[in-house]
Amino acid sequence: MNRNFSAAYPGSFDPPTNGHLDIIIRASNLFSKIIVAVTDNINKRHTFTLQERIDLLRESVANLKNVEVLPFSGLLADYLEKINSFVVIRGLRALSDFEYEFQMALMNRKLNKKIETIFLTPDQSYTFLSSSMVKEISMLGGSTKSFVPKCVELELKKRFGNR
Repeated sequence: MNRNFSAAYPGSFDPPTNGHLDIIIRASNLFSKIIVAVTDNINKRHTFTLQERIDLLRESVANLKNVEVLPFSGLLADYLEKINSFVVIRGLRALSDFEYEFQMALMNRKLNKKIETIFLTPDQSYTFLSSSMVKEISMLGGSTKSFVPKCVELELKKRFGNR
């Protein structure tokens, strides 16, 4: 990889998990700058507001100097043009993620021929992890300590009234 390129890692991150952080860290070692692009997915009912998710991510990546967390809306292809970055980072946990991510990569390239998608796999210990699972565990009173950064764990406890 050319260390003079920036890349965007888009997602809703509701909430950010250790799997997301693993991908961010891996990407930050490959590119000179990573923009974590946080969006409101119109197909999802979010637990945390856009600003709360941005704040949680910023706190979680504060030690990574080449990572910036920003909001975005609209088409990813348009956003990439605006920030002058044409590399998209996407995480693949399992084969089931591939079909959707592959379709998105092809659509983004159809919208803008300069866009390239890089797929990264998380550490094996995070392949089962999803934001939905983390929220469900927290709602049912379970511990999310090993699944999310400390700041997210505390916010989940506040949100769902866990001990």
